[in-house]
Amino acid sequence: MNWHGLTVGFALTGSHCTLEEIMPQIQRFVDVGAKVVPIVSQSVLTTDTRFGKAADWQKQLIDMTGSNLITTIVDAEPLGPSKKLDVMLIAPCTGNTTSKLANAMTESPVLMAAKAQMRNQRPLVLAISTNDGLGLNSMNIAKLLITKNIYFVPFGQDAPEAKPNSLVARMDLTLETCEAALQGKQLQPMIIERFLYT
Repeated sequence: MNWHGLTVGFALTGSHCTLEEIMPQIQRFVDVGAKVVPIVSQSVLTTDTRFGKAADWQKQLIDMTGSNLITTIVDAEPLGPSKKLDVMLIAPCTGNTTSKLANAMTESPVLMAAKAQMRNQRPLVLAISTNDGLGLNSMNIAKLLITKNIYFVPFGQDAPEAKPNSLVARMDLTLETCEAALQGKQLQPMIIERFLYT
């Protein structure tokens, strides 16, 4: 697929343990010629964790994409009328974000950008990373699975014995999922086995 001339909204939310895995996926979009617009939640913007400092993640995003971060609802709102994004990806998409998106709550730049994308009937791709995907959040995932123009990066249980409700996407399939979504298709298989046990 030719990505030149296409704009990807790449939104990151607070599954901080997944951010290191996400960065190479952003680079893949840059490498194939897409313009990447980074959008970050308040958690990614302000929270230092054992997985890295917020300022370091921000610098890496800006250096990698050559774009300023969208960090406020006010910054994200124009994405709707401008129809700037050809495809939007939320990766990682936390259980908190999944829940709010499924229940039409718009209280962050990521959710405002998602709302704008849905308003424009353009593809919104979710790469979930949630400890309660098979718990209370399963109902929210189910609502999003049947929502028009929403697609999922293939996902599965990441640690079924230790965390039986946890679901995490195969982050290395973000580009392929977005390519399929731009054609109106869900990348298959969508529900996968992340790890094989012998």
